[in-house]
Amino acid sequence: MLDYDKIVITIERLERRIAERFPNSGLQMVVKDFLMISKSSKKNIEWISRPHFILRFFSYFIILISFAALVFSISQIDLKNDLNTITNIIQASEALFSELVLVGAAVFFMVTIETRLKRARTSKYLNELRVIAHVIDMHQLTKDPGMHDHHNLDTENSPNRELNTFELQRYLDYCSEGLALIGKVAALYAQSLPNEVVVRTVNEIEELSSGLSRKVWQKLIILNEMVGRMERKQKKRKVK
Repeated sequence: MLDYDKIVITIERLERRIAERFPNSGLQMVVKDFLMISKSSKKNIEWISRPHFILRFFSYFIILISFAALVFSISQIDLKNDLNTITNIIQASEALFSELVLVGAAVFFMVTIETRLKRARTSKYLNELRVIAHVIDMHQLTKDPGMHDHHNLDTENSPNRELNTFELQRYLDYCSEGLALIGKVAALYAQSLPNEVVVRTVNEIEELSSGLSRKVWQKLIILNEMVGRMERKQKKRKVK
């Protein structure tokens, strides 16, 4: 099982590493927000995990009243006088069927109300993680490994490319780590509430973070290939 405390410690360490390498950067602010969301997730997950006995008692009380009302309605039927004709039997059957449907709907509503409340609360916090993933993606969007050393080709509205090769590698690494950790925090909710809707939402977030992380790693591969080519050129020059 995933350990909440270890995941938070990893996020804290990532935030400190970014602060040391890129102080006051937008990426640091995003990861700091992610850290705050992750810390608040502990209370949310504990609330989702534990049974809510007051809500259950209220649900069972409403169900008991519904069945009592149904039994009372049936007891009011006079079998000799009210069911002496086919028309009366049909009318009584329709009325009884309608009451059974209403009672069944009430029972279903009250039995599932706790799960639905937990699912709604979980969906709210999972959506926050989804937003964080997109924000991290926005920060790496302009980090183009093919252009970061070509400042002479910049236009007036070109993005700021002050990072050198090593710094760009670290920046992209941090983005990839942050996206991976988002999937892990989301998985904590599925671990606490293995509801079909929650699990599907968590899987969507994990697929999203994995897809965005693949984009980052494609940039890292391109960057590493560029570095390799530059090193080979330098060696050839030294040999000459």
